[in-house]
Amino acid sequence: MSEFTPEELRDADERVLAMATPPEQLRAALQQAEGYRNFLATLTGLLTVVFVLKGQENLSRMTTGPRWWVIGLLAGAFLLLLLASWLMVSAVHERPGRKLPSGAEYLLRYERRRAGTVRRMTGWARWMGLVGVLAVSAASLVTWIWPGNG
Repeated sequence: MSEFTPEELRDADERVLAMATPPEQLRAALQQAEGYRNFLATLTGLLTVVFVLKGQENLSRMTTGPRWWVIGLLAGAFLLLLLASWLMVSAVHERPGRKLPSGAEYLLRYERRRAGTVRRMTGWARWMGLVGVLAVSAASLVTWIWPGNG
């Protein structure tokens, strides 16, 4: 005997079928991408504040090796976070002014393809965001460990 009524099971089956449709898959992928985009923006802002407040004020006082490590890590992190942000905006908001040709089959193919694209872009942006955050953190640690000559 099931813990659910036949009506509850039937409703759940209908919801599962509805969730598997291309429009619902696209909607879910876009919502996920929007969430990651907001998270990435918030995290980038927080890291910037931490680095500015806690990092070395003048990198020129650091010895050459650590200074170049900090510069390289920050430049790499900036590029990764910029690219991750671009990917997330592109995932959530497609190219402005793009027109879809009419036709039910085309629309269903488009929704299926677009959902896959959004998921791939979100996946790449998540990894770029993680590596960018780690690079900023590493740069901050280098300024704490090798503060310079005074």
